[in-house]
Amino acid sequence: MVMGQDTRPPEGGQPDVPERVSGDEPLLAARVHRPSDLMRLLVGLLAIGLVIAVAAFAHATTSGLEEDINKGAVGAPDVFVKIAGLVSSIAVLLVPVAFAIERLIKRDGLRIADGVLAAVLAHGVTLATDLWVAQAAPGTIQDALTQPQSGGGLTDPVHNYLAPVIAYMTAVGMARRPRWRVSLWAVLLLDAFTMLVAGYTTALSIILTVLIGWTVAYGTLYAVGSPNVRPTGQTLLAGLRRVGFRPVTALRAEDVADAADSGDRGRRYIVTLEDGPPLDVTVVDREQQAHGFFYRAWRRISLRTITTRRSIVSLRQALEQEALLAYAAIAAGANAPKLIATSELGPDAVMLVYEHIGGRTLDSLDDEEITDELVRSAWRQVRALQSRRIAHRRLSGDAILVDRSGRVILTDLRGGEIAAGDLVLRMDIAQLLTTLGLRVGAERAVAAAVEVLGPDTVADCLPLLQPIALSRSTRATLRRLARERSAREREAVLAASEAAKHERALAKAEAAADKEAVPAETKAEKKADKKAEKRALDTALDEAREEDLLAQIRQQVLLIRPQAPVEPVRLERIKPRTLISMIAGAVAAYFLLSQIARTPLSTVSEADWRWVAAAVLFSALSYVAAAMSLLGFVPERVGFGRTVVAQVAGSFVKIVAPAAVGGVALNTRFLQRAGVRPGLAVASVGASQLFGLGAHIVLLLSFGYLTGTEKTQSFSPSRTVIAGLLTVAVLVLVVTAIPFMRKFVSTRLRSLFAGVVPRMLDVLQRPMKLATGISGMLLLTIVFVLCLDASIRAFSHGNQTISYATVAVVFLAGNALGSAAPTPGGVGAVEGALTVGLVTVGELPIEVATPAVLLFRLLTLWIPVLPGWICFNWLTKREAL
Repeated sequence: MVMGQDTRPPEGGQPDVPERVSGDEPLLAARVHRPSDLMRLLVGLLAIGLVIAVAAFAHATTSGLEEDINKGAVGAPDVFVKIAGLVSSIAVLLVPVAFAIERLIKRDGLRIADGVLAAVLAHGVTLATDLWVAQAAPGTIQDALTQPQSGGGLTDPVHNYLAPVIAYMTAVGMARRPRWRVSLWAVLLLDAFTMLVAGYTTALSIILTVLIGWTVAYGTLYAVGSPNVRPTGQTLLAGLRRVGFRPVTALRAEDVADAADSGDRGRRYIVTLEDGPPLDVTVVDREQQAHGFFYRAWRRISLRTITTRRSIVSLRQALEQEALLAYAAIAAGANAPKLIATSELGPDAVMLVYEHIGGRTLDSLDDEEITDELVRSAWRQVRALQSRRIAHRRLSGDAILVDRSGRVILTDLRGGEIAAGDLVLRMDIAQLLTTLGLRVGAERAVAAAVEVLGPDTVADCLPLLQPIALSRSTRATLRRLARERSAREREAVLAASEAAKHERALAKAEAAADKEAVPAETKAEKKADKKAEKRALDTALDEAREEDLLAQIRQQVLLIRPQAPVEPVRLERIKPRTLISMIAGAVAAYFLLSQIARTPLSTVSEADWRWVAAAVLFSALSYVAAAMSLLGFVPERVGFGRTVVAQVAGSFVKIVAPAAVGGVALNTRFLQRAGVRPGLAVASVGASQLFGLGAHIVLLLSFGYLTGTEKTQSFSPSRTVIAGLLTVAVLVLVVTAIPFMRKFVSTRLRSLFAGVVPRMLDVLQRPMKLATGISGMLLLTIVFVLCLDASIRAFSHGNQTISYATVAVVFLAGNALGSAAPTPGGVGAVEGALTVGLVTVGELPIEVATPAVLLFRLLTLWIPVLPGWICFNWLTKREAL
């Protein structure tokens, strides 16, 4: 089972040799961040939101519940209620203190520290919740969470001592100690019952208190980490003695990557015994089992159920599954490690003991060592498994072991499946074809598969030959190879372009040498040169283009079975972008419909149509400004009219793609078709975007400063601007301080703006071009601000007006939010930001701000869709896109 070097036991038994773990054990982290704690935190937050929603919208239900409780409490003896309240109030503090003393005596102070921290945080959250309910929450929530007191005032919405106790109890792990858990819950329930009966609280208040304590506890545990209880090598040696072995040493094998994809690979050891051959031992604990949980959970959500395994299994289920697969594989005639013992290592780990197999993985073999016979042997093992309908589910290179005699052995059967369906079995064949193709090439991998499995079986796997059906490590390898292939293609195209330029320069030099005066190059000759250069680039690209491995495998299979099905099977249930867009679209639709519902028809009919016409004019001018801002960063000659038409076509593209993404792609394609080289086209659009981002920030700060000084005699900036600057500074510091985030941002910016700086230098040498670009960007902002201002004036009828600086701040902030939103065109996010900005910053009434924003978005987003579609088709027919 363990993949490493061949290890032999010492000569003869040595009973006096001390047991030791060599290799040695890596130092385990004192604390681990459990995904299960994060899941409980998310569930707790969802439950808290649900309780608040019930309190806000189900007022009749909560009132009826309180009346029933009050009626039932009338008959309770007052003396009993007082005694129970006194006992529970004392016990609710004494039980946690007693438990803390017991833990300190047993030197488990870390858990107590975690509990105290969780209690302090829970107390802070309850105070914040009490303040929110008392001062800012709707009246229905306040009524559902509080009770009027006889002396005046209201009860606390959340109990400041119960939530910390619950958080403490959860964080210290009382759930694993039944006696303490039962005692504390009995005290808490008694205390809650006495408060309900006495009228000091409500049922929803109790529920919210418990949820806050529980949620804060798991949030604290996930943030600071839980004490690591993973078994060590010494625990392993003790467990082997309990099942009858006499271990001497345990050598830790190298960890294998891709644990998230295989579910749980476990820690591997090679154990030498006092007498007998060595053993391969795999230890699986809860921490390793949780590794990669979110990746597996997402795969289960996004892929069809038939293609995925269970993302959550208990240790006992994992142990039984691997043992069953080990026995089933050997019974099927496949070469697999022989399982000889299993055992638990305490409540949080299990071990599986296999006979030791010395050998090397397929990944570690040199290319010349992978013979055709070895490849056929690997296919024979798969044929043996599939004869009994056993799926391996992860036939990557590190799961195929080759011993000294050249025998192929399949390991890592834990993620497999018995009684597998046809689709899963075909996925195994597609995976092994890819694994072997990466090492020996598509032709040899397919030839061996056809020889062993037959052409029909191999041809049936073609619809499954797609990246999503492969293992995580295989997909990563294919992506790396694709990047290398793209880099080689770019280098070949650039070399061909330079060679073509050099040849044309030589031809012109020779012509100049033959004639004393060479006439200036005509426009037709320039156009012919551009076409010749484009043909040379296309030819170089065709010659340098390399097919990916999956395409090569398909071609090899189709040579044998031309009629084989190649249409990919749909394995994805939903794509990440589709899911995000659906959620964001649903929220946006709800927001828009609620805004439209609040806008009466009389408001629309009473609009000032002169200002509506002005808004339409400003909206149309925005496309001219957008064309100027793009052409200002393109030194080459591009037609202005077609560029304006392309910007109108962008109105159609951005409604079907996230904001700022569709426009970038369309402009890049338009410039390429206009004769600008691909790299320069990307650089020009990138330069325009980069300059636009800088101009956006400068304008936002400038208008924000003006807004802050409008109503005062001083020139001090507004608090909003200062808060914005501080927020940006903090975000920049956080990004630059965290290595992962710094690398992520720098990589994305480098890829986005590659070649921008040289392009900017080219533009700086043409002042008129630069002036055009800057003027276009300023004009674009001005016309949008004027369009929004005209929309406001159309519904305010001169009664409510705000300054242009305020309108500009609201527009720039809303536009920035729309660019970051995942919805096409920023639908929902922009409307919400503009409405809130006009109401809060501009102090407009909601009756004016809502229809004004809807009119502005109608003119700048929805109405241009039809003209944009017409322009898009017109440009496409003329091969301008």
